[in-house]
Amino acid sequence: AKTVLGYVGVIGQQEGMDLLVAAADHLIRKLGHEDVHFMIVGFGPQLAEVERDVQARGLEPYFTFTGALYGDDMLAVLNSVDIGLSPDPKNPMNDISTMNKVMEYMTLEKPTVQFDLTEGRASAAEASLYAKANDPVDFAANIARLIEDPAARDRMGKIGRVRVLDRLSWARSVPALL
Repeated sequence: AKTVLGYVGVIGQQEGMDLLVAAADHLIRKLGHEDVHFMIVGFGPQLAEVERDVQARGLEPYFTFTGALYGDDMLAVLNSVDIGLSPDPKNPMNDISTMNKVMEYMTLEKPTVQFDLTEGRASAAEASLYAKANDPVDFAANIARLIEDPAARDRMGKIGRVRVLDRLSWARSVPALL
């Protein structure tokens, strides 16, 4: 695929995987971005349901579900990704939660698309594009923006890595916390 899109994390009700599959469907079928592939790394209670949704929409050729990966295996997949995805829906818990996947994408210089969550913005700032809350069509539109602008992807990826190393790492956070 020309563009590889990645998700790493739990595949459960809180993570918005239904919204991600709906966004993928819109991206491919309505926005015409057929040269994409979604790498889904993780496991969880909704995995079978998400796989059924992908199958029901006829999107199997566009998705790979790797299951749980750790260490070098997970790193290899994330390094193959062009854009990191964080479809966690806006709700009271997610709005104030730092998503590990966003920090991992930023560390690896991957731009991110996520819903507009308070903590998501605080973590990623300009390293991410923000879709309207829980709107898979807008999520797809933001993915399309990044697919169509490799220079923006590169710029956002660099911003994310610098942000993690200079502002968000434990080395920077501990003194303030103490």
